[in-house]
Amino acid sequence: MALAEPKLDATEARLAGLTLPEGGCLAPARTEALARLRAMGLPQRRDEYWKFTRPDTLIQPGAIPAPVFANDEGPVFDAIDRLRIVFVDGVFDPAASDDLRLEGVEIDRIADICGRDIHWARDIYGVLEARGQTPVPRPLAALNTAYAGDGLAIRVTGKPARPISLIYIHKSETSDALLHHVIRVEPGAEATILENGPAAARFNKVTEIDIADGGTLHHVRAQGRDHQRRAATHMFTRLGTESVYKSFTLTVNGVMTRNEQVVELTGDDAVAHVAGACVGDGDFHHDDTVFITHGALNCESRQVFKKVLRNGAVGVFQGKILVKPGAQKTDGYQISQALLLDGDSQFLAKPELEIYADDVACSHGSTSGAIDEDGLFYLRSRGVPEQEATDLLTLAFLAEALDEIEDKTLSEDLLARLTGWLSRRR
Repeated sequence: MALAEPKLDATEARLAGLTLPEGGCLAPARTEALARLRAMGLPQRRDEYWKFTRPDTLIQPGAIPAPVFANDEGPVFDAIDRLRIVFVDGVFDPAASDDLRLEGVEIDRIADICGRDIHWARDIYGVLEARGQTPVPRPLAALNTAYAGDGLAIRVTGKPARPISLIYIHKSETSDALLHHVIRVEPGAEATILENGPAAARFNKVTEIDIADGGTLHHVRAQGRDHQRRAATHMFTRLGTESVYKSFTLTVNGVMTRNEQVVELTGDDAVAHVAGACVGDGDFHHDDTVFITHGALNCESRQVFKKVLRNGAVGVFQGKILVKPGAQKTDGYQISQALLLDGDSQFLAKPELEIYADDVACSHGSTSGAIDEDGLFYLRSRGVPEQEATDLLTLAFLAEALDEIEDKTLSEDLLARLTGWLSRRR
């Protein structure tokens, strides 16, 4: 079916200023992604999974300028021993990065792979993204697969002694970055991936993750600082037998953020936990869209999302659990909650379950409400000032999401960031 004229025009206007990277083993995947994109068109407000979030600023030809925010606070995860890999406005910065050699892991740049005829990433790049286009189209991810010229190919073969830390620095007020990462976790291997930084004025990032049987990947991400930034991120994850994937995202600031997680459990006894916490103030729009497919026996998934909103901030959660025929003994849990600190903020939620097996335990819940008045009264009666008491109750509300982080050093670092953010905005 031909695209509607507005969608076709918007798509071609966006593509007009882009050039496909040439040659190499990734060229077929890029060509196929561009064909997918032209077939579906860039998102419009009438699309089912974009009715709560306006995609206009994410699809227009150029990025809206975003001032670089001066911040005296030290970088997130700075106290943790990690392998630092730095991107400035979407381009790898070797001078600011550590040596990419680390026992138990192989790391290459996507830009370098483009010039090769053979590389292991060829079997993943664009493959998981293409699988994730059904049943819900994700055109911004197809755009990324086609045009992203930089990123990393990370192959985990053992158990690296340090986390791999991807740091995204924003320097240009008009930067428009596309990054694409491919991660392969081999059987029995285990690693932790950290991400932080504002990245660019507009940021489009795709990460494809293939976890083999018995593999484990922990992912912890912090999005924040420059408030006027806009971002659309996608993570496509495929899990094998007895594999584990745990991902947590903390978001503070950002005028527009859309984070999508597409998880497919294809092997028996696999575990996938996806969690997030955000705090927004004023012109803040934050969208978590999650789609988890259970396609094997005795698998477990958890979705835990908490949002704190005030002064007109908007939070969106769209989460779905799909249980395929034969995926018996599925354990699927989903919770999305918002704490609205005033009457001007909004929380828009669309939880979904679609189940085609009869021996499953699946649940979902979504709530929004104001601060606990009884708890606030109790703290104030003990001499705690109102704003400080509100912050304490806010942190308690977010605790369930933070508890999804297994490494307590990481969770304590993020908790300290949240505490500082709240205290600066009293």
